[in-house]
Amino acid sequence: MFIALAAIFTSCSDNDSVVAATGLDVTKDNESVTQLDFNQAETQVMLGVNTNGEWTATVPEADTAWLKITPHAGPGWEYADSTATNTNNYIKVTVTGNDSEQRSSAITVTAGKYSKVITVNQKGIARDPGDSFMSAWQLRDSLHMGYNLGNTLESNPSGSWWDPSTKTVSDWETAWGQPVTTQAMIDSIVAKGFNIIRVPVTWGPHLDANNNIDEAWMNRVEEVVNYVLKDNAYCIINVMHDTGASGAWLYADMDKYPEQTVKYQAIWRQIANRFKDYGDHLIFESFNEILDKNYSWSAPAPGSDAYTAINKLQQDFVNTVRATGGNNEYRNLAITTYAATGNKNNSNNGDPLAELQLPTDVHPSHIYLTIHSYDPYNFCNYNAGKNADGKEYDYNIYVWDSQCEEDVSTVINRVDARATQLGIPYIFGEFGAIDDKKSMDERVKYANYVASQFKAHHTTGLWWMGLFDRNTMTWTEPRIVNALKTSFGF
Repeated sequence: MFIALAAIFTSCSDNDSVVAATGLDVTKDNESVTQLDFNQAETQVMLGVNTNGEWTATVPEADTAWLKITPHAGPGWEYADSTATNTNNYIKVTVTGNDSEQRSSAITVTAGKYSKVITVNQKGIARDPGDSFMSAWQLRDSLHMGYNLGNTLESNPSGSWWDPSTKTVSDWETAWGQPVTTQAMIDSIVAKGFNIIRVPVTWGPHLDANNNIDEAWMNRVEEVVNYVLKDNAYCIINVMHDTGASGAWLYADMDKYPEQTVKYQAIWRQIANRFKDYGDHLIFESFNEILDKNYSWSAPAPGSDAYTAINKLQQDFVNTVRATGGNNEYRNLAITTYAATGNKNNSNNGDPLAELQLPTDVHPSHIYLTIHSYDPYNFCNYNAGKNADGKEYDYNIYVWDSQCEEDVSTVINRVDARATQLGIPYIFGEFGAIDDKKSMDERVKYANYVASQFKAHHTTGLWWMGLFDRNTMTWTEPRIVNALKTSFGF
């Protein structure tokens, strides 16, 4: 739905303004407004009021719950001076998230004898008859902060020391240093207020020659999912280290796509069939951080067939899940970008956000975007060591400052803009200042800022591991947890 704008100029009493206006215009981004487009998401825009007389702005009382403006009045500047600046002559317009049908209202701006009426329409969330699942928008609005149950069911060891033929399900689950997951662990995480838990799963090592998933492995995945759902939390499962680092079998390449999608669809068909009767607290995520055939963490050039492969694989994901029927017909599904990034490296690289296409779905409003952000990288991660020539380097950022804040805001704003274009909500499926060599004081600043930005943008994120020692069942970084809770508000 679109926002149509009608400009109506009528005669009013000059007594409305102490200074008699000689003209009035309402602008957005320094251009006269003729149309505004609002999506379903809560959105804010700034409108400029260009007049030399005092002015007022009003919204019908019946619509003030969803269409909000501030301020409602202000002084004028010289109407003929297009370069004049006065921060009092801007109106912040906020439309709240719309989980129902499309809606319309109007903003009336008046200065002296001039009046401009702006008709405002906002898209609603389309829902099909018989759709009882919460929409992806409603899901997003139901979430507090989340937690990644990492280094567990996605563990994927290799090397001469690891003989898969001799390993049990528990051996795989604990191979990367975490204990066997228990209900008590999940209870502790949820009791802290984290109401969405991502359970990353690697499937490749547990397939036979015909792409059948080992029954014991599938049973264990289901058991851990049930731990989360028992606590009335939301649970995400995905295809994890089947993608990513060098050696992963699933990568973005059109030459390999015909072969890889057979295996990929077989995995999702079996997952979807196992969980088809589960309710809307269970979410499927297409894959983790998919790379191209070169396993490059830098995005390929614009128009690369890697982007085509990603879009085709995610369309296959949606089609395969929906075809299994049951509750999967309406289940909320997460899609992502190349490397799950919201950044654009440089002008020579493509923009993974721009290259992402929204899959066609049989029912509307059940797809969302998930992005990973460890920004700034050199603050969130440890980046020091020795080059091949033995020369030491240290690229770490040790102090959280305004540049760090700008880096975070940039990626959130980029993701927000692209998701709005696609007409879907978004979350950050991974984030965190995970380098514990950095000062706790600085990491707390990070947590406070990122959580506050998530809240301001009406989204959320899932911290990558840490915070909680599953071996001892103790919260080891309570200051970060408290910062997240305080700044996000849960």
